[in-house]
Amino acid sequence: MRIVTVAVMASTLAISAVSQAAGVIPGVNGSSTEGTSQHSGQINMFDGISLTEHQRQQMRDLMQRARHDQPPVNVSEIETMHRLVTADNFDESAVRAQAEKMAQVQVARQVEMARVRNQMFHLLSPEQQAVLNQKHQQRMDQLREVARMQRSSEMTLFSSNTRSNQ
Repeated sequence: MRIVTVAVMASTLAISAVSQAAGVIPGVNGSSTEGTSQHSGQINMFDGISLTEHQRQQMRDLMQRARHDQPPVNVSEIETMHRLVTADNFDESAVRAQAEKMAQVQVARQVEMARVRNQMFHLLSPEQQAVLNQKHQQRMDQLREVARMQRSSEMTLFSSNTRSNQ
């Protein structure tokens, strides 16, 4: 079951990376950067940052170059994983190999997107960078709180299961 979960997650990550690489960064592709916009369930790196038109254009240009440099989605890899998941006999080693192959592509995409985002970050003024870092810290605090609540929930579930088994 864990392998199937990994396979599904790898496919989902591949698809989300493609949409991200396709330039769905709100505020850079023409929509507002004010407020907390979200796209595909992802928080935009530049939410809350007021960009000048020149910065927006520079970021659009960076994204366009990144899209141009990205290899196309390899549909056959996704179809191969689907065939492995739906096969009559589960072949863990084949699924693992396919998942690792897809994960390597995903890692390369993420590295490229990090490079582009680094370039975008350095287009910002020091004040804009400070706001971006502050927003990032707020999101990290929220994620830490979610993780803490999840651990607390798991502990409660574990202790109630232990008591009921006695």
